[in-house]
Amino acid sequence: MGGCLFQTVWNVLRGDVPGRGINDYDVFYFDSNDCSKAAEQRANREAALAFSDLGCDLDLRNQARVHVWYEAEFGVPGYPKLRRSTDGIDRFLAICCMVAVRQTSSGEIELYAPFGVDDVFSVTMRPNPWLPNAPLDCYETKAKKWQALWPELRVLPLANGPSVGEGSATSRTV
Repeated sequence: MGGCLFQTVWNVLRGDVPGRGINDYDVFYFDSNDCSKAAEQRANREAALAFSDLGCDLDLRNQARVHVWYEAEFGVPGYPKLRRSTDGIDRFLAICCMVAVRQTSSGEIELYAPFGVDDVFSVTMRPNPWLPNAPLDCYETKAKKWQALWPELRVLPLANGPSVGEGSATSRTV
């Protein structure tokens, strides 16, 4: 989800190794039947074993339980209970992060990008307009981290994000 996708594109655009700077690969799933930490930890162990030959770290997160831990981890109160995995993507700090892929039951790859992928391909960090009260320190921390890896990154300040409706929503099968 998000990070490994846009960061891979940014690396390829500048001619770097695709995985440069990517710490882990986030995988979202949604299981409202078991929102326990133990179940999420079990899913992580099973994924680590199943994909051990890839040589990368996976981080599985059950989006049905994010509301349980989000405030403690990020200091932002009032995280809502999510209804599906894409709800979590819709709450990412920046539009460039709001990109995900999944394999459908028919084996096709489906892209989810509510504001399109222009910011990914133009190496731009723009605030998510659906989060008008996003924590400035979190946004600035990510911007500094990413600019250290991709100096060409254009960062738009929180106050200047697009209004809801700008951008071209993308959800399609490829």
